[in-house]
Amino acid sequence: MHDLLDIGVRTLSVYLFMLIGLRLFGKNQLSQLNAGDVILLLLISNAVQNAMVGPDTSLQGGLFAALILFVANFALKKLMFRKPRFKNLIEDDPVILVKDGLADHIALLKSEITLDELEESIREHGVEKVDDVKLAVLEVDGNISVISFNKDTDTTHYTRHKKISRKVRKG
Repeated sequence: MHDLLDIGVRTLSVYLFMLIGLRLFGKNQLSQLNAGDVILLLLISNAVQNAMVGPDTSLQGGLFAALILFVANFALKKLMFRKPRFKNLIEDDPVILVKDGLADHIALLKSEITLDELEESIREHGVEKVDDVKLAVLEVDGNISVISFNKDTDTTHYTRHKKISRKVRKG
């Protein structure tokens, strides 16, 4: 039992370290990882593996470390949902990048998004140019949501690439 407690403490320590590290040094666009980001995440996971399980390389040790990670992540999500102040420590607020066809260059600079990256994202949403964007928002998950408007028909169109599945509570 002492070995499992040791794995649990080590795993939680690594989880908190990684959470703080990603918050401080990670990109705001985690959903849009480039090759260097993927390599970094793979190398970090390999580097911290031994820190979590120590000398215990058994199946039981690995599964227990994974269980601790699932429970820690679940608890973090619940805490963020119930405590808005805590959520603000973990996640940034959404950032408006384009409003009524005008790019906010200060917001782009703070978010470390180039105009080329913004235009690429807008094109991925099926919008030809920034002028046709009513609102573009860098969401907390790193995705860019785009609401475009058609000046000829005076209608708006909303697109977002990442699908979010939400549990619907019955009762």
